[in-house]
Amino acid sequence: MKFSFKNFETSPQLSARIAGLLYLIIIIAGFFAETFVRNKLFVSGDANATANNILHSEFLWKIGITADLIMQICDLPVMIILYYLLKPVSRKLALLNLSFNLIQTAVLATNKLNLLAALFFLGDAEYLKSFSPEQLHTLSYLSIKLHDFGFGVGLIFFGFVCLIEGYLIFKSGYFPKTIGVLMAIAGVCYLFNSFSLILIPELSSIILLIPCLIAELSLSLWLIFKGVNLPEWKKNLYSIAQK
Repeated sequence: MKFSFKNFETSPQLSARIAGLLYLIIIIAGFFAETFVRNKLFVSGDANATANNILHSEFLWKIGITADLIMQICDLPVMIILYYLLKPVSRKLALLNLSFNLIQTAVLATNKLNLLAALFFLGDAEYLKSFSPEQLHTLSYLSIKLHDFGFGVGLIFFGFVCLIEGYLIFKSGYFPKTIGVLMAIAGVCYLFNSFSLILIPELSSIILLIPCLIAELSLSLWLIFKGVNLPEWKKNLYSIAQK
């Protein structure tokens, strides 16, 4: 079936559930890559230990990178579906939200090169022999640190995504206002944490991202099991048609 806004006019439920399922995959993949790969192998302040962990778990490191890329791949259909779902509330804001989301995805996808570089520096290629093992370990460590900051930069754009989505969801009438509030709080947390990482790293904390997980998980599960309130959805479409 051809994907178009007309399909949404008759029933947006299938698309909403697809977006919710893909969003859940994004959350699971991101949690796995961060918790069971990077947090397990990366030793803060110790380049040699980090390098040895990666060398002994090279395939796991690659799986982590793959999981991150799956996140970015799934993000594309999710953002398009959310654009159509939120378009009846405000076409301009939905488009702005889509733009921020595209930038975020581009930044995060490109940022994965830093994780690949961390692995390349630990290889046995001939051109690497001009560096000492300690230097290569340090370069690998710095690549991972650069990835952390690149991730923070990407989440700045996603912070604005959450703020706009929160507002649109709150105003929609066909999504719970509570989820809109939670998404707006998530946006504030993302922005505060990312700007803190750049300006005052001591204030940046994983604890600040817990509200983000709650908000995004709530949205994904609602999309999967509830979708949209069809009477309110049709009312919004009718209002647009009358303008």
